[in-house]
Amino acid sequence: MLDRNQQHQIAGPGHRQALSADVFYDGAQNFNPYGRDSLEQDEAFNPLKLLFYVVQYRWLIVMMAAAGLVAGAVVTMMQTPKYQATTQLEVLVPSAKVFQDIEVVSENADMRAFLTAREKLKSRALAQRVVFQLGLSEKPDFLFPTSDFSLSNIFYRAFRIPKSPSIEERTPEEREAIAIGRVLKDLTVSLVTNTSLLSITFVDQNPKYSSDIANQVAQSFIDQRLDQTSETSDLARQFIQEQVLQVKQKLQKSEEELVAYAKDAGITVTGEEKSLIGSNIETLNTALATAIQERLDAGRMVDQIDKGRAASLGPVLESEGLQNITEKLSDLTSQYQQKLGILKPGFPEMQQLQAQIKELQRLYDNGVLTITDSLRQKYQEAQNKESDLKTKLAEMDKQQVEFNDKNIKYTILKREVDSNRSQYDGLIAKLNEVGVSSELKTQSAAIVDFATPPERPFSPRLTINLAIALALFLALSASIIYIIELLNNTFTNPEQIEKELGLAMLGILPLVDDRELIASIADQKSGLSEAYRSLRTSLQFSGAEGAPRSLLVTSSEPSEGKSTTSFKLGQDFAALGARVLIVDGDLRKPNLHRLFGLDNTIGLSNLLTNTVRKEDLASIFRATKYPNVTVLTSGTIPPNPADLLSSPKMALIVTNLGKRFDLVIIDAPPVVGLSDAPILSRLAEGTLMVISTNQVTRKSAKTALKRLRAAGANVVGAAMSKFAVNKFDYNYAYKYMNYQYYDYGTPKLEGKVDDGADQPAYAKSPAFRRLVRRIRSSVGGFVDRAKSFS
Repeated sequence: MLDRNQQHQIAGPGHRQALSADVFYDGAQNFNPYGRDSLEQDEAFNPLKLLFYVVQYRWLIVMMAAAGLVAGAVVTMMQTPKYQATTQLEVLVPSAKVFQDIEVVSENADMRAFLTAREKLKSRALAQRVVFQLGLSEKPDFLFPTSDFSLSNIFYRAFRIPKSPSIEERTPEEREAIAIGRVLKDLTVSLVTNTSLLSITFVDQNPKYSSDIANQVAQSFIDQRLDQTSETSDLARQFIQEQVLQVKQKLQKSEEELVAYAKDAGITVTGEEKSLIGSNIETLNTALATAIQERLDAGRMVDQIDKGRAASLGPVLESEGLQNITEKLSDLTSQYQQKLGILKPGFPEMQQLQAQIKELQRLYDNGVLTITDSLRQKYQEAQNKESDLKTKLAEMDKQQVEFNDKNIKYTILKREVDSNRSQYDGLIAKLNEVGVSSELKTQSAAIVDFATPPERPFSPRLTINLAIALALFLALSASIIYIIELLNNTFTNPEQIEKELGLAMLGILPLVDDRELIASIADQKSGLSEAYRSLRTSLQFSGAEGAPRSLLVTSSEPSEGKSTTSFKLGQDFAALGARVLIVDGDLRKPNLHRLFGLDNTIGLSNLLTNTVRKEDLASIFRATKYPNVTVLTSGTIPPNPADLLSSPKMALIVTNLGKRFDLVIIDAPPVVGLSDAPILSRLAEGTLMVISTNQVTRKSAKTALKRLRAAGANVVGAAMSKFAVNKFDYNYAYKYMNYQYYDYGTPKLEGKVDDGADQPAYAKSPAFRRLVRRIRSSVGGFVDRAKSFS
């Protein structure tokens, strides 16, 4: 028999201080399992979660991707192929240098020449010239091209049906206007970055038109510029010659006036166009700055001498003679100190050393005095030099003032001479350039690279259209998945139960096919049995004193696996040596007697209504084939189950049964729509909620939990049933639970349960069986969701 102390011993010494259910549920209804915040990871971005969504909705994504590829191909077929040809044109800016210099325009910094050339290439006048040169107004296929995007293009491209446009209904002026419009519409001119090249691109449905028009635009631009240059060259030359004569006369006159005034005023300038006085002042200022610096340097040394720091001056330290004296003096002093420990100061040898030391010290002092006297002399000379330079600079400043008065008119005359000379030199240079007619007729632009007829169409591009369509349809599939997830209000993984309900997840029960359920429960090595044993272990640690003495097992809605859970938990606790009583508390649709293979003639309802004889009281508690497991069936179905369960006798029965058995498990009806489960939850020490995967809605589960807590139930946690551990797309947070998690080392189930003896060979393979189970699970999940939505 397993009492509470034995449960603690089985749990181990490290778990003697078990946590109660209150630890897992605080006042703010925030679940905090295992001492951590359950919402810690919910708000963070998890790429793995997105991956599992992709796997879960893989067929939807694949179908949408296929639809996108088909749509991209259809759109490509509906587009008319276009060909693109490009001509590169170099703009020769120096050809316009004559006119730019006259207008005082900077040639190097001004980009207006390139921008002007680009706009001229896109002008209507140039397009008209191209149309005339190529005769485009007489070509129907150019004037009336195929529609760029049309459903009929699919047939034209598939069956090679040519169109035959007619130009007879249009006048020559209308055809020319149409041709010019087409040239301007499909022509693109762009400047190549950091170069003087212009790219001329033309797009057309005919590859030959695209190259011919691009080349003709460049050639027409060159011809147009040559015509304009030829017309203006003569006028430019005549204008420059007249300007040269006028400026030459003005220059001669201004130079004569400047020389005459300089001679009268006695002004003399250097080769750098500066006066001698100004040059002398600059020289004196430089010399004065040097003298001041020398005086300051010498002054700092004299200041050190006055402070008695002559021995630390640089010249003293750098003197070789003084360094030798210092070394000898140090050596003699060291000898004297060594012999002083042996001989007295009055000893002749010691007196001789003293005399040598005094003589060397005298020589050192004389040497330092000689250096300091020279530094003082240098300081005095620097002061005298600075004074003389200041006096001379003052005299030169007075002369400069007198010179400035005379230099005002000289500067005015000189500026006029410089201006006239600059104009004259510029005009002479331009006249030399325009003097040769061949230079005036030089091309203002040159074609660098001619366009050739393209071999492949530029548009449409199948790869780009497929990529765009694929991206759009994938985005649409993402929106559909998002809407599906919003509408999916069931529980798909344990984390949702913990987050939405705030309950501790005590066990995860794998999904088993209905035909294999009985065999899986009977097999103690099956994955389902292992899951129930894990649930049993969690219940042992759900309270401060171990598992509750009375446990109510309920669910939000029917068919969630609560009866099976009660049945299996009773067996697992009994396997530990505990005396277990399983009570069928569902007085409306009882099911426990079927699981144990018993009849339901008398049971709990008869006990509550006193309709059982005294001699039959002992037989109402039925022993089962499982050791230590006793069952109290529901008995006759009464008309008022809620009244019977809420009676004082029911509470008394539960109390007495708790004294006789180590564990009482009550299989209760579902919570939603009935009052039976909340009534029974008040009588039990703990309540376990069974929540099925992809079946019960979240709102229904929240309502059931709210009703239980309002009735005073102690909900110790939840168990998630029908969890498909073999589905990769369900539980990204439980990735350690793969298909073989519960079946590791598990042999095949023995017996005659769907052994497939009468099936073909391919149906007996494990892969085929797994595929069948997955199909059944998917269909069952879809049906369950449809029921929950309805």
